[in-house]
Amino acid sequence: MCGIVGAVAQRDVAGILIEGLKRLEYRGYDSAGLAVIANDHTLQTVRRIGKVNSLAQAINENPLAGGTGIAHTRWATHGGATETNAHPHLSDQRIAIVHNGIIENHQLLRQQLISDGYLFHSQTDSEVIAHLVHQHLQNDNTLLSAVQKTVQQLEGAYGAVVIDKNNPDEMIVARSGSPLVIGYGLGEHFVASDANALLPVTRRFSFLEEGDIAQISRLSVAIYDAQGQTVERDIIESQATTENTDKGQYKHFMLKEIFEQPQALQRTLAGRLQPGKVAVDCFEQAQLQGIQHVQIIACGTSYNAAMVARYWFESLAGISCNVEIASEFRYRKSVTLKNSLFVTLSQSGETADTLAALRIAKEQGYQATLTICNASESSLVRESDIAYMMKAGTEIGVASSKAFTVQLTALLMLVTTLGRQHHLTELQEQQITEALQSLPAKIEQALTMEKNIQHLAEDFADKHHSLFLGRGEQYPIAMEGALKLKEISYIHAEAYAAGELKHGPLALVDADMPVIVVAPDNSLLEKLKSNVEEVRARGGLMIVFADKNSGFESDETMKVIEVPPCDPVIAPIIYTIPLQLLSYHVALIKGTDVDQPRNLAKSVTVE
Repeated sequence: MCGIVGAVAQRDVAGILIEGLKRLEYRGYDSAGLAVIANDHTLQTVRRIGKVNSLAQAINENPLAGGTGIAHTRWATHGGATETNAHPHLSDQRIAIVHNGIIENHQLLRQQLISDGYLFHSQTDSEVIAHLVHQHLQNDNTLLSAVQKTVQQLEGAYGAVVIDKNNPDEMIVARSGSPLVIGYGLGEHFVASDANALLPVTRRFSFLEEGDIAQISRLSVAIYDAQGQTVERDIIESQATTENTDKGQYKHFMLKEIFEQPQALQRTLAGRLQPGKVAVDCFEQAQLQGIQHVQIIACGTSYNAAMVARYWFESLAGISCNVEIASEFRYRKSVTLKNSLFVTLSQSGETADTLAALRIAKEQGYQATLTICNASESSLVRESDIAYMMKAGTEIGVASSKAFTVQLTALLMLVTTLGRQHHLTELQEQQITEALQSLPAKIEQALTMEKNIQHLAEDFADKHHSLFLGRGEQYPIAMEGALKLKEISYIHAEAYAAGELKHGPLALVDADMPVIVVAPDNSLLEKLKSNVEEVRARGGLMIVFADKNSGFESDETMKVIEVPPCDPVIAPIIYTIPLQLLSYHVALIKGTDVDQPRNLAKSVTVE
C-alpha cells in the first residue's frame, strides 16, 4: 500500500518526487522520505514522520540537488511510524531502496545478515533488501545482477526500487505482487506504483509484469523477466486526465466526493443505457452467453456492494451468486461450478488479495472473468477477460463513497444483462432501466438531507458504540454504514440483519448504544418494524431512515429521517447517501482526520 516514485534525469528530481508522493498519499501517510544521489556521488536522504507535507517542508528548507532519486510514502506493516522505520532504507551509505509489500522471510534473512556483520537500524522487513543488494555487490560487477540475486532470496510481495551512489545514472526496479509502472520521457525515465503519480511529467507508460526486473537509465530501459531473459512490454499512451484535486468549496475530499455522486453516476451510465434496456455492448455479450452462476470476489466496501448484488442476481435474474472476501477465497479450496462468471470488484484495480484471487480463478476453469474497476490501466483490468470501467473519477478520500454507489450501479446493469438469458422479462428490464436513469436526480434529492443529518450527528458526540440494522438487500447497506462510521469516526460499529437481533445483539442495546435502521417501503418493512419494536422495548435510542410511506413516526425514543421515495430496486443505492453523510458529520464532531483516517490507506496492495 506504500507509494513509490523514482526518477533518473538530467535535472534535479526532488520536486518531481515530492509531487509524485502527494499524488500517492492515499497509499499511506504515516511517514515519508526520499533519497537523491548528489553530484558528488553521495546519498542525500531526508525522512519525516507524518504526511508528505512534512517532508516537502523539510526539502524546501534544505533543497536536495541530484538527477537520480527515489521516494516513498509509507503504510506501516513492520515497525511503528518513526523516522528510523521510514523509507528509503540504506546500506553502508551506498545503497538506498524503497519497497512496497511484505517480505515474509525477513526474520531469517535478517539473522543471516547480522551474522555476516550487517547492522540494522529499523524494525522493518524492507531493510533486508538494501543489505542483500549491498552484499551481492561485493561479488558482482553490476547493480542489476545484485538485485536479480537478491530477489531470488525474497519470499512474499515486493515492488522495489534500488539505487547505488557508485552507479548514479541508473535505478533497478523489481516487481512481484506489488504494481510498478515505468514512465518514459525525453532523456529521462521514471517509475511509480501508480501511473497517476507521473502524469505531470509523462503520459507514456509500460507496466511491469510478475517477476519483471527493469534496468532504467536516462536514455534506456531494459526489462528482464523472472528467468532473466530480455522482454518487451508494451508502451501505452495514457488517456488519464490530471483531474482537479482541490477540495473546492468543501472542507474535505470525502464530502466533495459524496456530493459528486450524481455526476459520477451520470458518467457511468452515459452510453450504456438504451430506451428500455441496458446497452448490448455494455458488457462483452459473447463471453457471457450461457452463464449459470456468478462468483464475486471483493474486499471492504467493495464486498458490501457485492453482497447487495447477490440479492439482485438471485431475485431479479434467477442466477445463483456467491460472494466471498478475497483474502479468504485465495486460501480456501473451492469448487468451480459449470458455466460460471468470476467477477472482481476494486476501485484501484490493484487490491492484492483480489488480484491474487483472479489469478487463481484463471486456473480453475471459469467461463470468463470480469472486473468492475475505476482504474483503466490497473492490473485487474489488464488481466481480466472483460472490464467494466466505472468512470467514477478520482476518489481521494480513503473511505470510499462515490466508488461504492457506482459499483452498485454497474452490478445492477450486469444483473440486468445476464438476467435476459434467464428470468428477467422485457418489462422488468424496462423498469430497472428507468430506475437507473432516475438515479442521478434521486441522489441529488437524497443529498438535501444533509442539514437534518448534521443535527442528528450531535447525538453521537459522547458515543463509543453503535448498531446498524437492515433486512434483505438493505442488510449490506447497513454493513456499509457501519464500516463508514468506524473508518472515519473511530466509533465501534456493527451491522446485523435485523432478524438476528434476538439471537444475541439485543444484549448490547441500551441508552448509550445508538441503533441506526434503514427502512425503505418494501416487502420486508413489516418484519423490520417488529425488530425495531424489540429495540425500543429495551430502551435503545433509535435512528430510522425511512420512506415517508413507511409508517414510522418520531417520538422521544425514535428519530425518523425521511428519505426521498424511489423504486425499490435502487433503494440500496439511495439509502447509502444518508449513511455516508451521517458518518462524515459524526467524524467532524469527533475531530478525526476524515480524508486520511488513522491506520488505513486507499489502495491495499499487501496481504
